[in-house]
Amino acid sequence: MRILAISGSLRASSTNSALVRATIALAPEDIECLIYTGLAELPHFSPEIDDEKSPATVVSLREQLKAADGIIICTPEYAFGVPGSLKNALDWTVSTGDLWDKPVAAISASPLATGGDKAHASLLLTLKALGAKVPENAKLTVPIIKKKLNAEGEISDPETKQALQTVMDTLVQAMEHSAITS
Repeated sequence: MRILAISGSLRASSTNSALVRATIALAPEDIECLIYTGLAELPHFSPEIDDEKSPATVVSLREQLKAADGIIICTPEYAFGVPGSLKNALDWTVSTGDLWDKPVAAISASPLATGGDKAHASLLLTLKALGAKVPENAKLTVPIIKKKLNAEGEISDPETKQALQTVMDTLVQAMEHSAITS
């Protein structure tokens, strides 16, 4: 089984990207985990170029999503929403249904005490529109994220690590259930 993890941040030193790495490190050994790295290269979504001649970066995103049995998305909060680059990537999946019935974990993290709750709500709304399956225990907001990671970007807070383990376990269970029922 395969998980594709997506950080909604383009910053190299992003705490959300560190959280993605920390989360996939909790996956069972028999689960292959890949991190999507093409977010910055995706063109702005336009229905006029969403056809059999879609840009190669879009085709690559879609292929990686299709090959994955589950998805992890971790987003920061910008202006009370998800970053435009992440929303743009999700918009590219509307016509192809790449997230339809796909198990997805939705995480937001913020240096603020709100944990990026507005971005999280926005992400969940978009995932609902795309038909993704987001189990209740695969939803997580992480407040004051900078105090929960060490200098190497590893989780240093035991409660956060346990919450991420619950997210990972829930996602894997949903992936297994999805494989049985398909």
